[in-house]
Amino acid sequence: MTKDRKKIPSSFIYFFGSFGGILFGYDIGVMTGALPFLQKDWNLTNASIVGWITSAVMFGAIFGGAAAGQLSDRFGRRKMILVSAIVFAVFSLLSMVAPTNGALYLIIIRILLGLAVGAASALVPAYMSEMAPANARGSLSGLNQTMIVSGMLLSYIMDYVLKGLPQAWGWRIMLGLAAVPAIILFCGVLRLPESPRFLIKNNDEEQARQVLSCIRKSDQDVTNEINEINLASQKENTAAEKTTWGSLFSGKYRYLVIAGVGVAAFQQFQGANAIFYYIPLIVQKATGSAASSALMWPIVQGIILVIGSLIYIAIAEKCKRRTLLMLGGTIMGFSFLLPSVINSVASHTNPIMIVIFLCIYVAFYSFTWAPLTWVLVGEIFPLAIRGRASGLASSLNWIGSWAVGLLFPMMTASMSQEMVFGIFGIICILGVLFVRFFVPETKGYTLEQIEAIGMNHAKNN
Repeated sequence: MTKDRKKIPSSFIYFFGSFGGILFGYDIGVMTGALPFLQKDWNLTNASIVGWITSAVMFGAIFGGAAAGQLSDRFGRRKMILVSAIVFAVFSLLSMVAPTNGALYLIIIRILLGLAVGAASALVPAYMSEMAPANARGSLSGLNQTMIVSGMLLSYIMDYVLKGLPQAWGWRIMLGLAAVPAIILFCGVLRLPESPRFLIKNNDEEQARQVLSCIRKSDQDVTNEINEINLASQKENTAAEKTTWGSLFSGKYRYLVIAGVGVAAFQQFQGANAIFYYIPLIVQKATGSAASSALMWPIVQGIILVIGSLIYIAIAEKCKRRTLLMLGGTIMGFSFLLPSVINSVASHTNPIMIVIFLCIYVAFYSFTWAPLTWVLVGEIFPLAIRGRASGLASSLNWIGSWAVGLLFPMMTASMSQEMVFGIFGIICILGVLFVRFFVPETKGYTLEQIEAIGMNHAKNN
């Protein structure tokens, strides 16, 4: 490592380390506003095609997350984030120039774009957790969520600003602008150091020490952490040679892998992205107004998400992870279930009621399940399997996101919105039970201490 890199402020490292969240935050949100204009431009009425265009990015992200996890173990977190930024920029621009009525072209391009989105979702939490000290890992890893929701809010605002353009151009510019944050990310990451844990795992302790000297308070803290990482790395190097995908669910690792992967899967199957992708269409179905005139609602949701992410950063080191997850999941579940119950008792309620309850859902999701999922994914997996396990968790998370994005238009075409959200509400409650019985508390523990929790659980069961 050069002396210049040693001088990089820790704030710069943490900011651009988490900036990858902007990329897939923007792309999650941009289709919300672009879709009504794309539907008009191409006269799209088939629910399956609408679902595939919306969810294509998530389908690609399933594979991007898994591949990035393995490749980052081989080439490093930093290099793979750079590659992801390039892929994201290229395919964002290719989305913008889709031929008229080229639904298949747009689906394929957005699947390839999803490879970069999935990669970022796996790489950023791993990088941030490995850079952050144990007593600040929750709040610093929460920066990832702040970046994601800031990207979503930015896309909602751009959708609203561009809504006056001719429909044939509006949605194209909305999609193409995603290349801008990708270019910014690439330029910033060029100056970032590699993860110290990755460096030590690859026998480069000197560079790891220099990286830690930028982001730890004292030389003694650096030495203590180097010794702790070395000890864990020595134990895991032999095991890593024998590690396969099957190893993830061996007795040694099973407890922590099930916990991390399960939380990642529940986060998406709880239905949050149904709101983020389709809120204009939800408002249209509830009120009868045109979806293209309901673009202020996504901005409202985006503001709630950003405020919630900042609240999380403020309370991350004051509240237990499990407590926040169970609180959030319970309120989220009832926010989905109550409209269905109220509608069955009083069928003439104001149709905007469901949107109000969705805002309550988003508010609690924003400072519980949204940030904590990625905090847990970044910190709960042992070093020897961290790349593979993070990739698997990310992929299952995107499978849920893809399934929700694909199936929601079809479900609402065949049943009431209240019933659809009632199903998601039940899944939220199941998520709470999963956290209660299968997820350990990790707040305040080093990554090596968390690994020891898993080992002890394996011995006792």
